[in-house]
Amino acid sequence: MAHVVLAAHYVNTPWKQVFWAGYGLFWIGLLVWVRLIKPILLLRRPYAVEQVIQERGNAWTLAVRPVGHAGTRFMPGQFAWLTAWQSPFADAEHPFSFSSNAGQPERVAFTIKELGNFTRTIKDIKPGQRVYLDGPFGAFSVDRHPGAQGYVFVAGGIGITPIMSMLRTLGDRDERRPLLLIYANNTWEDITFREEIDALQQQLNLRVVHVLRDPPEGWQGEQGYVSRDLLARHLPPERKRNAYEVFICGPKPMMDNVERALVELGVYLGDMHSERFDLV
Repeated sequence: MAHVVLAAHYVNTPWKQVFWAGYGLFWIGLLVWVRLIKPILLLRRPYAVEQVIQERGNAWTLAVRPVGHAGTRFMPGQFAWLTAWQSPFADAEHPFSFSSNAGQPERVAFTIKELGNFTRTIKDIKPGQRVYLDGPFGAFSVDRHPGAQGYVFVAGGIGITPIMSMLRTLGDRDERRPLLLIYANNTWEDITFREEIDALQQQLNLRVVHVLRDPPEGWQGEQGYVSRDLLARHLPPERKRNAYEVFICGPKPMMDNVERALVELGVYLGDMHSERFDLV
């Protein structure tokens, strides 16, 4: 930038000088915000770990409470960037969906499967340890579609996390609209939140379809993968635009296949909402 300005060959008119000076200041300001101002703000709003709970499916729920502030308000289904073991200045944050009820900002939770170096450390976090949250972010939420006749959720493995936040929040709101959850896992024992999902069927107008790749002996439910035929058997017959909103979260191959199948079955593209973390 100094070379461009001092050489003055390419900024020989006032509007070019204003443009390039503004462009340079924008990136300097962004760098100051990301590396200095935002970490300071996060340091002033810490959270303390309340509980680390082992879940089915080799996952752990990290429950935290705000320290000295009111907490984070979020829409069910959104996510936040979590910093643990280090300060916000370390730039070592990781994105996780909230799994808790959005109506309880005084206690938020993330359910995290052991899949990598950082996620394997969640079980070692001790109550009282300080962590930091940057968020909420994302548009994957029933709250963005309040006029729907009902909601369909398709989850695979730990992809149940943002959907669980939505189900818990809807239960807290005494939601009566029809809900369908199609939940794919490897085995019956792998089903994260299995018991709570069963209980939610008594609280909500919720129908649950479990899909197992390796079902136990005598299994009478769906097995294999979430295919076009399986979706055709269980989706609501009403396929008109803005009737049912469909939320999809899980492994990338599953999500790709489900999205393709939904289009083939006549579900409007704008009624399909997917949460992907591939890029990070």
